[in-house]
Amino acid sequence: MLRGDWRADAYDDLDTQLKALNAASTKITVDLSDLEQFDSTVTSLLLRLTRQTAAAGGSLILEGAPPTLERMLSLATAVPLHAPPAEKKAGLFDGTRVRNELAAIGDGFLNSLGFLGEAMIALLRSITGRGSMRARELLGASYQSGPDALGIIALTSALVGMILAYLGAAQLQQFGAEIYVADLVAIGMLREMGALMTAVVMAGRTGAAYAAQLSTMQANEEIDAIRTLGINPMEFLVAPRIIALVAMMPLLVIFADVLGIAGGALVAGSMGVTPLQYLVQLQAAVSLPHFLVGLSKALLFAVLIAIAGCRAGMTAGRNSAGVGRATTDAVVTSVVYLIIADAGVNILCQQLGF
Repeated sequence: MLRGDWRADAYDDLDTQLKALNAASTKITVDLSDLEQFDSTVTSLLLRLTRQTAAAGGSLILEGAPPTLERMLSLATAVPLHAPPAEKKAGLFDGTRVRNELAAIGDGFLNSLGFLGEAMIALLRSITGRGSMRARELLGASYQSGPDALGIIALTSALVGMILAYLGAAQLQQFGAEIYVADLVAIGMLREMGALMTAVVMAGRTGAAYAAQLSTMQANEEIDAIRTLGINPMEFLVAPRIIALVAMMPLLVIFADVLGIAGGALVAGSMGVTPLQYLVQLQAAVSLPHFLVGLSKALLFAVLIAIAGCRAGMTAGRNSAGVGRATTDAVVTSVVYLIIADAGVNILCQQLGF
């Protein structure tokens, strides 16, 4: 029997009594006719006692309970407790997890194809003058993708050229053929390292910037506002960024090739190759096919970086965590695209003898 006032200060004593009572019997009767004042402590304890006796196969009977307390308990016990699903022991092969991962990869691939199609349509409309692209947006993206990136491109390209020269000269010196370090640096920069290293730098710089800008606009509902105004965000935001990067990337690659070859010249000079010898050998090594292969890679890499960055930004979550995930996803996806595309182009050129 509970009588008098029952409040939080009597919680410990009441809790001890109810635990002993519950352990002694599965059929419990609680007389509440003399209960005067109470708070939520009594309600929570009775609710716990009700569930414990029900779990043990018994029953709890309340006699003389105030109407308010009865209503609270009936409301709390109207819905049974949610039983968490039993954890399955993971074996050596979890088929469900593999299926979910494959389904996620398939959905991501289909979403990427859909975004690529929308981006191509927006590009065609913008190029033909039927889109809603602004010249101001295009100029800003061009500056961000071009002149603003010259410093980091110059540093990385010169160092890559010097690294190529050091690696080649260390082997060529064994045969007394240091002069051919110019061939190694020129062909390596024009066909491979100039475009690839520039693309990697731009993926971590410009691709991530595209993703951060667009995902922030997504979180701030600015893209929704653009749609509300009847403007296609693919034409207004995505198309100028793709066009800017595609236009600037070949110029950056040419700039990187020149500085890489100059960096190789510094190393060759320290190994006894005169500047005149280096230039003569360079003239014999450089050819139009090597130059065109590098430019074709630059254009392809620019499209891949812009698509990956813009897609990550346009599909980001609407919070700060989504902005961070979009930026990371843009860089990782771009680098994966670059490696696959570079390998594909090299294999294709080898098969065509180009």
